[in-house]
Amino acid sequence: MLRKGREGPELRVLGGILAASSALWVFVEIAEEVVEGEARAIDTAILMAFRAPGDASDPLGPPWLDAFSREITALGSPGVLGLLVAATCLFLLLARRRRTALFVLGATASGALASVLLKLSFNRPRPDLVAHHAYVTSASFPSGHAMLSALVYLTLGALLARLVPTRRLKLYLMSVALVLSALIGLSRIHLGVHWPSDVLAGWAGGAAWALGWWAAAQTIHLGEEVER
Repeated sequence: MLRKGREGPELRVLGGILAASSALWVFVEIAEEVVEGEARAIDTAILMAFRAPGDASDPLGPPWLDAFSREITALGSPGVLGLLVAATCLFLLLARRRRTALFVLGATASGALASVLLKLSFNRPRPDLVAHHAYVTSASFPSGHAMLSALVYLTLGALLARLVPTRRLKLYLMSVALVLSALIGLSRIHLGVHWPSDVLAGWAGGAAWALGWWAAAQTIHLGEEVER
């Protein structure tokens, strides 16, 4: 008989694989729309909805919202996410959770590499309809901020969720991860540095990567180490 809290581990793995596959399917569908040019119209409509009427250089909303977007978008920057991952891995090593530390490092580092390779592969130009309110150097698709924030925050949220006793706390942690990822992605559109389809694809790609690694971790019983 399975112990309480251990029911159906195979179903959890299967659920993770199905969720990762679904997110990957969403990414592929968006990528096809972008390559074929069919996303341009809706991208333009949404992007312009974030601008003040009659002035494409002015983001919609009061001045403080522009400053807030800059602050939020920094939470998805490679520097901030890199420091967060490094601090987490160091903590796990000090706590003698080496396999968990390797899991976090492997998931995030491989996801960052995938983001770079995807950008180089699609090589989509940044939006040219509005002024950019943030410094950018790489290609546009997919949004690295959206993809890596989804990957990092969902991975860390899932890790922390295994350490809390109640379903309510688990739901809270995962909700925080999702809200942070959503705000970071929206800030990229508000700042005019990404097409909406870039952000949506970034969310889908990051979620697929995080879910895929989570499913892999379940198959090697990584959760056993976290709970000991």
